[in-house]
Amino acid sequence: MSIPQHTPPGSDGLPMPTIPFGPHRLSRLIVGANPVNGGSHLSRFVNHQMRRYFTGERIQQFLADCQAVGISAWQSGPQNLDDYARHRAAGGGLDFISLVREDPNGADEIGGAVAAGAIAVAHHGEDTDRLFKEGRLDAIVPLLARARDSGALVGISTHMPDVVDYVESAGWDIDFYMTCVYERHRTREELREILGYVPIPVREVYLEEDPARMYAAIRQTERPCLAFKILAAGRLCERQETVEAAFEQAFRSIKPTDAVIVGMYPEYEDQIALNAAYVRRFSALSEGTTHEPIGRPIGN
Repeated sequence: MSIPQHTPPGSDGLPMPTIPFGPHRLSRLIVGANPVNGGSHLSRFVNHQMRRYFTGERIQQFLADCQAVGISAWQSGPQNLDDYARHRAAGGGLDFISLVREDPNGADEIGGAVAAGAIAVAHHGEDTDRLFKEGRLDAIVPLLARARDSGALVGISTHMPDVVDYVESAGWDIDFYMTCVYERHRTREELREILGYVPIPVREVYLEEDPARMYAAIRQTERPCLAFKILAAGRLCERQETVEAAFEQAFRSIKPTDAVIVGMYPEYEDQIALNAAYVRRFSALSEGTTHEPIGRPIGN
């Protein structure tokens, strides 16, 4: 059975737009890794389906297909370094941006990523946000210093606009942010305070009001931001019209020096080509978006 495809209008023939990223250039569409690793943020059944689909061979074809539409980078973590090495050995040219964290067993995730060819590393957002809520975010400063010494670009990943405000105000030595546009891991108490009730599952609640808050934080920093989960971890993917609207909102809201990270699962539709077309079509919308110095409270 053939599956209907939705072709975004007004994008044919346009080159993939890029941004400066330290000494590199990145496409404004970066491919993410959650679907490749079976992390749907939807259900364990979808997780299993993604793992079944993404065999080793399909991962390699997927990366090649991403490069073919002009995507220049893959954002993932240590779990995919072998896949990335295989991609490069086969002549692939994607750059690699790796999440890193303090490994409790003492593994050097920064060194491993850089040795494998990563051009940038970012402190893992789950750990960033947990430490921020505990009042201990400064504990990551030594890791950031080691990352700086590695020669890679240094970033912080977060799901919280307040983290961007904090780091900007503190003047930390970093090069970029990875910014989730949904604050998806609020506590039960935080959700009750905001909504008056607690939806389920608690750790996967996506609020329609969240993107505007993170986009405002993105505009407050001059550093490049790589915005992720613009499709609410698949919740906006039921129809291509809502996918298109999310891409349009993102590029109307981020700076011209920012990009988006999008995980893709092409088993049932050509998400690679569709998403690349949206980025080519909407990239120019951010040309009128300016840096807004810190001063506006973001809040919860």
